[in-house]
Amino acid sequence: MPNIVSAKTARALPRRSFLAGGFAAAAVLLALPMSASAADTVLLNASYDVTRELFKDINPAFIAEWKKSTGETLTINQSHGGSSKQARSVADGLEASVVTMNQANDIDLLADRGLVAADWAKKFPNGAAPFYSTMVYLVRKGNPKQIKGWDDLGKPGVKVIIPNPKTSGNGRYSYLAAWGAVVKKGGTEAQARDLVGRIFKNVPILDAGGRAATTTFTQRQIGDVLITFENEVQLVRTEFGDNFEVVYPANSILAESPVAVVDKVVDRRNIRKQATAYLNFLYSDAGQEIAAKHFLRPRSAAVAKKYAASFKPITLFTVDDVFGGWKAAQKKHFDDGGEFDKIYQSK
Repeated sequence: MPNIVSAKTARALPRRSFLAGGFAAAAVLLALPMSASAADTVLLNASYDVTRELFKDINPAFIAEWKKSTGETLTINQSHGGSSKQARSVADGLEASVVTMNQANDIDLLADRGLVAADWAKKFPNGAAPFYSTMVYLVRKGNPKQIKGWDDLGKPGVKVIIPNPKTSGNGRYSYLAAWGAVVKKGGTEAQARDLVGRIFKNVPILDAGGRAATTTFTQRQIGDVLITFENEVQLVRTEFGDNFEVVYPANSILAESPVAVVDKVVDRRNIRKQATAYLNFLYSDAGQEIAAKHFLRPRSAAVAKKYAASFKPITLFTVDDVFGGWKAAQKKHFDDGGEFDKIYQSK
């Protein structure tokens, strides 16, 4: 079962380290009391591993705005885990009102099951992705292995921390970023496969999700470099200061964060209006500013300009550009017997 916690309960907890408290055990149900009253309307947001801090701020802001505009009291519960693991949990019966994932492929899975609309990406602006990120590197102070680009990750003696691409969108983006970087430089598929193979030979442990991988690198002190979302590495820098450094490769992948209403659930519970408003709030000035403060790149031009100093310019390519879209990438690289399985089994 995924980790579920009430927004009200989360607000009552101390603002301790975002890595403290065993977040690596993201797949275990958190036995915290739900504080919703019988009169409250309850939403459940099934989200990916590294958005815990984001929604601790988004949820109370939306709850307050909704209360002010409608008079209705909302409770928003959160479920976190690896993005693909979360999608499977919803497909298997987790009663999520909305999903906020880190790749379109996971929502497509739910569309294929009839849980969300087939045209979910047209229901909200920007392909239903209110903000985005990219994959960068976190290294130890001084960057002792002098890691600067994707090629460096495949060198002998470099220990690379990446979560499992079979269970984590974070892991899939890392894999595709390395592969795509070779192709965008004019390299062949064989050269891309060779680099990704050498990188995964350097991976000492495959955690299930991005937050667990962060814990492995920062708390367990395993590895020379962590590949993860830009927003995650910036949170680590904020928490641990000078113990780590962020390295930006010359190019990387556009990592969008798509969202969708889970139609089957909201219609049965008569909460479509609330769920839709919740996702629309992510596009509002208030929602975009909260996202930017958590180092997620906003869609709003005004908010992006205001927080420009937080986001280093980087050349980004998309999954569509290099791989022909998420469905094609999934089939070729991550389905059973695909490129990743071949690469990892030969490790």
